[in-house]
Amino acid sequence: MNENVHHLLDRQLAAWETARRSYDALTGVRVKELDVRGVPYKVQFNPARIVSSGAKVDARSIKERRCFLCAANRPAEQEGIPFLGHYELLVNPFPIFPRHLTVPETGHVPQLIAHRFADMLELARELTDFTIFYNGPRCGASAPDHAHFQAGSRGFMPIEADWRMRTDETVVQTDHATLYSLADAPRTTLVIDTDDAREACRLFQAIYQALPVPENDEEPMMNVLALYESARWTVFVFPRAKHRPACYTAEGDARLLSSPASVDLGGVFITPVEQDFQKITADDVAQILSEVCLSPEAFARVKEHIRNAIH
Repeated sequence: MNENVHHLLDRQLAAWETARRSYDALTGVRVKELDVRGVPYKVQFNPARIVSSGAKVDARSIKERRCFLCAANRPAEQEGIPFLGHYELLVNPFPIFPRHLTVPETGHVPQLIAHRFADMLELARELTDFTIFYNGPRCGASAPDHAHFQAGSRGFMPIEADWRMRTDETVVQTDHATLYSLADAPRTTLVIDTDDAREACRLFQAIYQALPVPENDEEPMMNVLALYESARWTVFVFPRAKHRPACYTAEGDARLLSSPASVDLGGVFITPVEQDFQKITADDVAQILSEVCLSPEAFARVKEHIRNAIH
């Protein structure tokens, strides 16, 4: 599957000018590093991502636009690889990663993960060159009306390399899996480490059930990353409290166009506006995380709920 995907990307960059320009532009993307309360983060200036960061995801806007993940509305140049009989692997034409995929469901159904988490694990097992991610419908997904995952080049996000140095607490230990929480406040991070897909699903469902569901929403707010290496899955779950921070709609100098999703919470903040890239500081990142992630008290309640559910 890795080889097939790499061939797909090569073919698409040869035949699809929009994608080729976007990937060529990655060579000019600027990056700076920040230390956010002892945790390394990167900030990427990526103008092409204004399509996602600035996406209108209110119900009216979604209803009025054509879904760009439905096959009938995609560019004629875009081709895909079938997966599990009801997904397609597509090249993302507005990349963050050197190799960036979107993996939509073939049918137009809402972005919900409860019954798709096992598919995410299988995707991670097949695409070992990639980290798979899921953005909840109000947690960075620019197509909350169409179920999809994304995949990006492995090792791109700082959390992939350093999470073991930050394990703070073993929330649950079973015969084949461990659920950790990390010492990385104000980000709130749970990590499933296992060689058993069924145990991963069981722990994920415990997390899912422990999180509050906001009024008028269908699922808890979260972002999820999954990777497979040495016959083990590592799954990062970032419970959320808010879609966008106050700075997103602030006026004047206080405004930062930051709409955090999985990649941001994985340690790479995406700034599509150059002025924002220049001025954003570690304190800004900490403030954004403190707004969009759970409070320490809420996170403690979630972990206690998980312990009670598993034991």
